[in-house]
Amino acid sequence: MTQLLKATNIHKSFALEQKPINVLQDVSVEIKQAEFVAIMGKSGSGKSTLLSILAGLDQPDSGSVILNESDLTQLNEDQLALKRQSDISFVFQSFHLIPTLTVAENIGFPLKISGQFDQSKVDELLTKVELNHRHNSFPHQLSGGEKQRTAIARALVSQPQILFADEPTGNLDEKNANSVMQLLIDLQKEYQTALVIVTHDPAIAELADRTIHIVDGKIS
Repeated sequence: MTQLLKATNIHKSFALEQKPINVLQDVSVEIKQAEFVAIMGKSGSGKSTLLSILAGLDQPDSGSVILNESDLTQLNEDQLALKRQSDISFVFQSFHLIPTLTVAENIGFPLKISGQFDQSKVDELLTKVELNHRHNSFPHQLSGGEKQRTAIARALVSQPQILFADEPTGNLDEKNANSVMQLLIDLQKEYQTALVIVTHDPAIAELADRTIHIVDGKIS
């Protein structure tokens, strides 16, 4: 597999009561095309911060994050927004669906933002996540599992090269969590999208091609 993303010597600290707290220290990570990588660590270990930096949602104090020969740490907000439209996508624990849009409209939203709306792509994802019967429903009418299926479809509709997920099954019961996780893996393989998941669940990590363990801000 070809290298897709490379983060080198990532440092990140936050100020707490005017004292710097090192969250990430000299972290280097490589992600290959179509690879499924799990990031594990205790609460406060820095795993979610690392995910945010790899995805270009947060900036490190120092270090580089190269995605398709572009250093995300050197891009301005407009350039990062374009990168997120084309190459990067996200699935969050709390779904982040737009409450005033239907399921179909939520899924198609990234395509509308990029000016490349294609109803056939929306219909395809509706079928793949088994939500055709819910296409006109609003988020408040959905179960937790249906909300996350909608979020997964929205994340994949633009066919990104890399998908980041932060505890994507954290708000679901065990049955829905297992179903949603298997769906995410199946679609990741079908679309050949790299998948990077932050999780505390060893069962999810076992499904990954590789697991990165973060301990006190460092890769163990």
